[in-house]
Amino acid sequence: MTVLHVAGRPVGRYITRPDDLPAKSSPRPYLHPVTTLAGTTVTEFAPADHLHHLGVGVAVPDVEGHNFWGGRTFVRDQGPTELDNHGTQQHTAFQIDDPDGFVEELRWVAAGGELLRERRTVSATELTGSAWALDFTFSLTNTTDRVLTIGSPATNGRPGAAYGGFFWRARKEDTAPRVFTPGREGEAEVHGTRADWLALAGSDWTLVFSGATDETREDPWFVRAEEYPGVGSSLAHEERLPVEPGGTLVRRIVTVVADGVLDRAEAAALVRKAVNP
Repeated sequence: MTVLHVAGRPVGRYITRPDDLPAKSSPRPYLHPVTTLAGTTVTEFAPADHLHHLGVGVAVPDVEGHNFWGGRTFVRDQGPTELDNHGTQQHTAFQIDDPDGFVEELRWVAAGGELLRERRTVSATELTGSAWALDFTFSLTNTTDRVLTIGSPATNGRPGAAYGGFFWRARKEDTAPRVFTPGREGEAEVHGTRADWLALAGSDWTLVFSGATDETREDPWFVRAEEYPGVGSSLAHEERLPVEPGGTLVRRIVTVVADGVLDRAEAAALVRKAVNP
């Protein structure tokens, strides 16, 4: 375990080798709890509605048929199905492990051996007295001798379910959070669209997610608010994403974690400061 600090305050606990996971969770490192600077928790771990949601991390439901997301697998013409196809993200080492961030090496292993190696770079930076930024980059390299393809329930036949990649399971409250981007408002209008940033605002906290590279900005947003609060990227929105042997895909998401409920202007200003300090 390592703990992220901002301005001397702990804001995130990172579990590298989880041993407390529910069944069918696709074991993987995760951040939880993540808090605002005032101490409000803005993540959930193994909530009753989705036991395989594990705070903040990288989760992919389909890498050549192997489930690195957890739960059931969506099978075309069959629907969600219990399969014995769960992979594991294995922590191997920290290249850097400091109070404000780390660089980690991981192996993505499934039946038959290793599929991918990952370098994960995470840092925490103070923005204001009431907001900080989590900068999360992951690089996945195909270590096999064949093309690997990344899919999603959407590419397997379930419309609107193109989840897979960076994912943040947020705090669930009695009222669904507000969801907005620079030009859209509400889950139905935002889900599956591309935007420079996306905000999820609860009772006294706001998360603002931003793709920080050109490739990341090309990924549509996956967002849930009414059923449960969660935001992620869509690596495989309409088509499976191929990774050539030895090839690497890189994505970078910067998330503003703020106390209070931000408006559009405040969210945009903090994103600019977080992405271009």
